[in-house]
Amino acid sequence: MDLRKVKKLIELLEASELVEMEITEGDSAIRLSRVSTSQPILPPQPGVETYPGPREPLAVAEAGGSEATPPGTAGRVITSPMVGTYYEAPSEETAPYVRVDAKVSAGDPLCLIEAMKTFNQVESDVSGTVMVVYKSNGDPVEFGEPLFLIQ
Repeated sequence: MDLRKVKKLIELLEASELVEMEITEGDSAIRLSRVSTSQPILPPQPGVETYPGPREPLAVAEAGGSEATPPGTAGRVITSPMVGTYYEAPSEETAPYVRVDAKVSAGDPLCLIEAMKTFNQVESDVSGTVMVVYKSNGDPVEFGEPLFLIQ
C-alpha cells in the first residue's frame, strides 16, 4: 500500500464520524484509529477482576442454570483478554467447554476468542463452579468485557 493511499485513508477517517477503520488490500492491511481527546486513555486492566456480583447477564448458557445470580453472590469474573468473537467450543460439532453449573479447575479451558483469524483459548485461573455465562456462541466481545462468573 503506498503512502498516497494511506494519507487518503487518514483524510477519510478525519472527515467521517468513524472512530476506527481497517482496510485489507492483497497482503497488506492497515488499521486506523482515532482517540477522542475528551476521553482519558486508561491503562490496560487485568483479564480477571473481582467484584460482589455480576452485572446484568447478556446471555446465560443452557437451561440448567438460573436466569440470574442470587443477590449478594460473590465470585470471580473472567473477562475477555482481547477484542474478538466468542466461541463456546472448538467447532460446531463438539460440546461447549463449559456450561452453567460446570465445575472447573485452574487452567481448564473456558472458551475461544477469535481475533484476526487466530483462535485464542481463555483458561480459568480459579477453581469453582460456573455460575453465569455472559456470552452466546458467535457474540462479539470487547477487551475487559465479562465472559464468566465463577464461584
